[in-house]
Amino acid sequence: MDEPMIKEFFDQRKEAWLKKNLKAGASLEEIAISEQACESTFALAEWLPNAASRAGQISIATHPCTFSHSSARKNKNGTVTSTIAECPRHDDGYLRTGNVAVEPDALGNAAALDVYKFLNVRLQDGLTLLQHISIDTDQARQLLNISTATYAELKAGFMAMVEPASGDVVTSSKIKQVYFPVSDDYHQLSVLTNSGLVFELRQRLDAMRFGDVVKAQRELKKTNQYSDAGYSEIYDITTIGYGGTKPQNISVLNNQNGGKAHLLSSVPPVLNVRKVRFPLSNFFDESLNLWSFKELFEDLHDVMKIELGGNISRQKLLTARDNRIKALVLKIMDIVYLLREASIEQYRESSSLPAAQTVWLCADKIDERENSDLWLDEIIHSCTRWLNNNYSKALGDKQILLGNEEFAEIKNLIAQWVVGNKEFLR
Repeated sequence: MDEPMIKEFFDQRKEAWLKKNLKAGASLEEIAISEQACESTFALAEWLPNAASRAGQISIATHPCTFSHSSARKNKNGTVTSTIAECPRHDDGYLRTGNVAVEPDALGNAAALDVYKFLNVRLQDGLTLLQHISIDTDQARQLLNISTATYAELKAGFMAMVEPASGDVVTSSKIKQVYFPVSDDYHQLSVLTNSGLVFELRQRLDAMRFGDVVKAQRELKKTNQYSDAGYSEIYDITTIGYGGTKPQNISVLNNQNGGKAHLLSSVPPVLNVRKVRFPLSNFFDESLNLWSFKELFEDLHDVMKIELGGNISRQKLLTARDNRIKALVLKIMDIVYLLREASIEQYRESSSLPAAQTVWLCADKIDERENSDLWLDEIIHSCTRWLNNNYSKALGDKQILLGNEEFAEIKNLIAQWVVGNKEFLR
């Protein structure tokens, strides 16, 4: 069977075996004996039956229990059942099992990791050797055709790595547990870690932080040189360790990554405090603070209580009164301008704001606001009513009672300003 990846697998194992067993300064005869022993050890007829007998010591799992606790593999009820989750991919925007293509993990006796690596060698067609064996391809039958064991015996041994354990599902008290209420009872959930996602995240983060392209771009920035492309930096990364000095006791992927994984920052977001809150149902009730207008109302009151006589003519008093009312309306408009900017992010179509106020306050209603006057009458009426009511509240017992005549006069005054200045209230 001409599979270069299989040959490379055994070449690496032979090299490691000789490095471990061949003493420094060995004679040519000793070297020849060691090389012969090495070839015998890794001959398919010798190695495959041994590997098949050890395959059951490793369990394929997408969610190894040892990431919750390194001693969670066994308990008094037996070995914890390996979890192999096969979830379909959905474009739902969630980072979850099935939505990211990752290799399954494995856990068990570290001495049998070579069997796991052997079965996960990818052949020239892109499938792993384990996948070939599971579907009984010609390549698998050709490789497992040895004189010391039958194909069926070898397949049964190797498939023990992925076949679920017989009997009841076994969990461990060392795994994070959630008791979910179901009818009058509880359903126990064991919360497990998808180690494939954990280490896929590490690989992507390392590529973004330490890849050759990123290093080159970072160097250009350091020397203040131009670059067509930019690069991303990710801050506040935390590194977590699994397994201490023995990462191989946790899982294969954990061992391959030195027991180290990265965690992204998960602190609560810092929210900007809104200085301006767009009204939900009524601008005049929700957005205008009476006490910020109190001084202007007092100025208006001071003018209204002046009596005619001497150098004080009626026209002067009316002009002074009108200027105070105009100052109040302009202050209202200052708030309107702020709300128009805020409406870009805060306004929702489901708002119960009156239609006229929506046109008046929303930035995207500018065309309707400038080219139509249908909304103006309602705004002028509401503005006048707010001025009348809040003058009374601001002055309390000092107020001068305003009746229907004064209401109509103020309303007409605001309407005249709109006619005289097209931008007024718009």
